[in-house]
This record gives sequence, structure tokens and C-alpha cells, in this order.
Amino acid sequence: MPKRIAYLPLNTYPEAVPDAAVLAAVGLAASLGCGLHVSTFAVEVPKAVSPISGILLNVEAMAQAAEDRSKAECDRLEAVVRGAAGPNLDVSLVNQKVILGAALDAAATEARFFDLVLLPWAADTVSAQDLAKAVVFGAGVPAIIVPQSTHVGSVDHLAIAWDGSRTAARALFDALPLLSVGGRVSVVTVHGEKPLGGGGIAQALVASLERRGYNAKAVDIALEGRAIAQALQDAALSEGAQLMAMGGFGHSRLRDFILGGATMGVFSDLRMAVLLSH
Repeated sequence: MPKRIAYLPLNTYPEAVPDAAVLAAVGLAASLGCGLHVSTFAVEVPKAVSPISGILLNVEAMAQAAEDRSKAECDRLEAVVRGAAGPNLDVSLVNQKVILGAALDAAATEARFFDLVLLPWAADTVSAQDLAKAVVFGAGVPAIIVPQSTHVGSVDHLAIAWDGSRTAARALFDALPLLSVGGRVSVVTVHGEKPLGGGGIAQALVASLERRGYNAKAVDIALEGRAIAQALQDAALSEGAQLMAMGGFGHSRLRDFILGGATMGVFSDLRMAVLLSH
């Protein structure tokens, strides 16, 4: 039987994501029964000639120091992953040297060779956020944003943020293969945020899932003054879901991301593992 392989890209410049988030992503891969391919990206800084080099600034030495720090972080993160993997997780690790600014596109391109992407997340690490957005909107494969607080034994309860859209449907069917046998699905619909194209869309999806043998439940909620992402995560967590799936709305132009409300909210206030499909 073919094996699902998850992709874990780790950028190291200008900083690396905290170890706790990396460990959470490795643990999630093990919980999902995936193999894991890890790419660490070491930066190569173009050597520039400064007219004041040697007087005020040693530009070449500064560039070399940045490269050395990045490579050392790659080596350290590989050791962290190997230490966390355990005997049952099949891990391959590759280090790639990329020119300054190229890690985002390199990760999005490489992600297309795998079944899903695990993206460690920390709210105060800009490089991790930039990498996550680049992969979610550029790779074309499902991506799970993994906060440091993620502790998953197995995904036996999935929440789907459902509005009947194409991206929501894609997120659902990207996430269902990750659900444990006999697991539950909570279909979460938020009222008061945007028109939903008729009533009962959560109940209609529940009926469809039940016909296929899933244990599904409709969860209709109101915004009640909350942001859409907060309301969705509140509902998913209160239902006991370990993973929430939702469509990722947005596009990029010259790395300026214009996001839909729910997607923007997840990126700014992530409290659980969220699968985004775009």
C-alpha cells in the first residue's frame, strides 16, 4: 500500500522557528502515520562591495557570519528532528543552500512532490509566517499550520469550516483521509458573517457524510461579536476536535498577501492545528 509522506520545510534566516513548534510538527507526522521529508534551508548571501567596506563596515564578514549562523541552525534543527522522530517515524533530511530570499519559492515548489505539508508556527517568528503563507498559496497541496501547543495522539475528531464553497469542499476532502477509522466530523457553519447560499448547508453535508459511513454532526454558531477565525476555533475546540480544515482565501502579488477574513484571522490568532487548502 502506498505511504503518505509529509513535507516539513524549515527556514533558518533571519531566524528559525522555535523548537517547540518543530517538535509539534514532527509529533503530528507520527500521529498521522506519515513518512516525513525535512528540508532545511541555509541562506547564501550575495557578496556586495561597499564603498565604505573596511572603514565602517566589513560587509563580506557580515555576510559570512549570517551564512554561518544559518548553516549552524540547519545542523541543529536536523538534530532536533532526529531526536524527536522515534523508531516508527521514517524520516529523510536534506539541507539546501538557497540565495537570500529564495527559500519561500523553493519550499513551495518542493512541497508539490508530497502529500501534505506541515508548517511549524510561532506568532512572533516572521520567517515562519512568511514561509507558511508562501507554501499555502503557492504549493497547491494541503498544508497544516502547526502551533507550538499542538498535542495530537491521533486525529479522531475533525472540524470542517463549511460555507459550501469550492475551497471548503477541497479542504474537507484533503482532510478526510487524515481522520482515524471511526472518527467524528463536526461541520461548523458560522451565521452572520456572510451569505451562505441557503439554509441547512451544514445539515446537507452531514447527511452526505453519514451516507458514506462517517459519524458527522452539524454545529451552527453565531459570531457574537467575535472575529470569524476566533468563532471557528472556539467551536472546533469546544467540540473536542484535534484538527480544523478550512479553505484558504487569498492571493499574492510580489509577496503582498491579500487574505480572506477567516484565513487572515487564523494567521493572526492560531490556537490549534489548521489544515488550509487553496
